[in-house]
Amino acid sequence: MKFNIIFNHEECKGCELCIPWCKFELISFDKSRLNKKGVHPAMIAHPEKCVGCGNCALMCPDAIITIEKTEEDRSQGKEG
Repeated sequence: MKFNIIFNHEECKGCELCIPWCKFELISFDKSRLNKKGVHPAMIAHPEKCVGCGNCALMCPDAIITIEKTEEDRSQGKEG
């Protein structure tokens, strides 16, 4: 399955709570930018490796992470 992982970068406060909960170690900080809060926001380096477990989104105290199935996966379940 493929997933679209959306981070609301401007609302990330850099608390790091999402990072240890990704068992594939896909989440890090985007050192190339600062958000409106003056922190490097969390990001996912290799979204194609995400299994959609949702642990990162559950652990985020500000609910800035959203995980969605991609259109590709939604269409696979339909009979043609």
